[in-house]
Amino acid sequence: MANILYGVNGEGAGHSTRAKEVISHLRKKGHAVHIVSFDRGLTNLRKDFEVTEIFGWRLTYVNNQVRYQRTVARNLLSARQVVASVSLLKNLIDEKGIELVVTDFEPLSCHAGRRKRLPVVSIDNQHCLTNTDVTYPSQYRRDATAAKMVTRFMVPRANAYLVTSFFDAKVTKPNTFLFPPILRECILKAKPRQGEQVLVYVTSPAPDLAKLLASVRGSFVAYGFGREGQEGNITFKKPSLDGFLADLLAAKTIIANAGFSLVTEALHLGKPYLAVPVEHQFEQIFNAYWLDKAGYGAFWEELNKERVESFLYNLPQFREKLAGYPRQGNDALLGKLDDLIEENTK
Repeated sequence: MANILYGVNGEGAGHSTRAKEVISHLRKKGHAVHIVSFDRGLTNLRKDFEVTEIFGWRLTYVNNQVRYQRTVARNLLSARQVVASVSLLKNLIDEKGIELVVTDFEPLSCHAGRRKRLPVVSIDNQHCLTNTDVTYPSQYRRDATAAKMVTRFMVPRANAYLVTSFFDAKVTKPNTFLFPPILRECILKAKPRQGEQVLVYVTSPAPDLAKLLASVRGSFVAYGFGREGQEGNITFKKPSLDGFLADLLAAKTIIANAGFSLVTEALHLGKPYLAVPVEHQFEQIFNAYWLDKAGYGAFWEELNKERVESFLYNLPQFREKLAGYPRQGNDALLGKLDDLIEENTK
């Protein structure tokens, strides 16, 4: 059995929910898994595992938009914390006899592993942009270029890239393998139903979206707006993993930012999706574009009342398309990971 360092990006909840499934699998296989993370990844994973806190780079949001200048300025001031965390990781590698690094878009574990000449396995969806042949609207070329640069910087020269995607793509880089999305066990076992409420989710308060939905006929349950209680046709709720899951399973449809985890869970559950990407966050724009292209939902550059109502009117059409969505489990990716661990830790 192997001693594994597992780095988990703490930005948002998607990385940690995905990592939890992989870590649980590795533990069942008898491997010793030493987890490092920060922010929401640290909070979420600590409920089930022992986790070492490290420093992590974070995006800066203002009114549901990524602000790159503020992001760069804030992270440029973090050199001391980065050096301290890399030193901590190198010591952890020595103390625990780490044989292999797995990273879910967490850069410091990757860089520490490379410095120690350890094999590194990357598991994420971001490398679909850099390691496969994909298209996207030309008007987003600048954002795409920035996203590609960040992706290459975050996990450079991994021994293998296990890339997840909800659509087919041709792999263009060596040591890259494409798999269906990793889903939580509770999603794989769930029995969704079609309720009457529309589930709304944003990663940071979006008052303009709340005002827009208040003008649309329908019932909405909303997370991420920083408030609670009933306001007109919208029920605002505080963060809750269990509460959100219950609302997701019962939702008529989803209106939300286009984070990979929520998009792929919704598709698996057969829920049409109106994507509202965080502005200038190309990963979400990319997800929204391919969601729309596949016919599983809709994406417009600017949202208004008519477009929301059009989306709601066309729900039967989206549900028909979703009936053919390829629903698969996690076995293929986990099997490949098992093979890589065996090959690299003999």
